[in-house]
Amino acid sequence: MKTASLSGSLRGSVGKKDANQIRKENRVPGVLYGGGEQKHFSVKELDISKLVVNPDVFRIQLEFEGETFDCVIQEIQFHPVTDRIVHLDLLQIIPGKPVRVELPLLTTGTAAGVIDGGRLQMLFRRVPVRGLADDLPENITIDVTHLEIGDNMRVSDIEVPKCTVLLNDSNLLAAVKRTRAAMSADSVEEGDEGGDAAETEGGDAPAAE
Repeated sequence: MKTASLSGSLRGSVGKKDANQIRKENRVPGVLYGGGEQKHFSVKELDISKLVVNPDVFRIQLEFEGETFDCVIQEIQFHPVTDRIVHLDLLQIIPGKPVRVELPLLTTGTAAGVIDGGRLQMLFRRVPVRGLADDLPENITIDVTHLEIGDNMRVSDIEVPKCTVLLNDSNLLAAVKRTRAAMSADSVEEGDEGGDAAETEGGDAPAAE
């Protein structure tokens, strides 16, 4: 995973009133857990927003009160109307202890079915996995070059070394769907073949006397 640094401040008190005041100061309240006692902190909204809008998954070096904590994002709460980040949960990385993250699912190549007029449909943009932080890749990449119209790729078709994919093997990840354009092209081809056949049959028929 990529690494990012984040500077925070310990919260003097915990409660709804305190959290609302923090948000008015354009900061986001958060909780760091997983390393024993929970630590309540706040970070600049702009700083955490830069990480959240980024498609990558980050291993965060959170610093406050002279200490640095190795952690990953576990949950982010957004305001239902404004979409601003209102709360942040971070999980401290403990050596030898697996963590859960959602890795970006990327594709490589152009599906054969897309070349023939189909459309590539991605059923997942991120895939949840569990593994040791040092073993987690930056993303999961699947080669879709061989996919024809009607073909698909499932969880059982991928492998993330030293990590466990937290989805059922039968879950679809990507599929090439037939589009109206592709169906129209097929109809035209069938029509042309039918016309050629009729013309051939007509040419072979004996002339009327």
